Amino acid sequence: MSKEIVSTPNSPAAIGPYSQAVKASGFLYLSGQIPLDPKTMAVVPGCVACQAEQALKNMSAVLESQGLTTDDVVKTTVFIKDMNDFAKVNEVYAKYFAKDAPARSCVEVARLPKDVLVEVEAIDLCK
Repeated sequence: MSKEIVSTPNSPAAIGPYSQAVKASGFLYLSGQIPLDPKTMAVVPGCVACQAEQALKNMSAVLESQGLTTDDVVKTTVFIKDMNDFAKVNEVYAKYFAKDAPARSCVEVARLPKDVLVEVEAIDLCK
């Protein structure tokens, strides 16, 4: 079994010792995407919905670099700073997964990188 490191300039560069994504055994494993602007590497300011939108845009950019879409996502994990934001995050999330949504976990965490409000990671089935 081999693995392929995946990287695209259309999504923020890794801010630590990890890859944006790794392709292996017919799947694409995306690292957690936080709401960084890929051009400036700055956190997108604003509410949790604004940050969820950017995190999901970043996720989509990695998928697109491999000829994939959100339709190919089989599992996501959403990390949120405050479970009271669950409904707001769901509103944004539903725009990206309108039909045949993937399996998902959503977990409240004490702190996320760069003190963002949301992070999304995904596993995708390669075509």
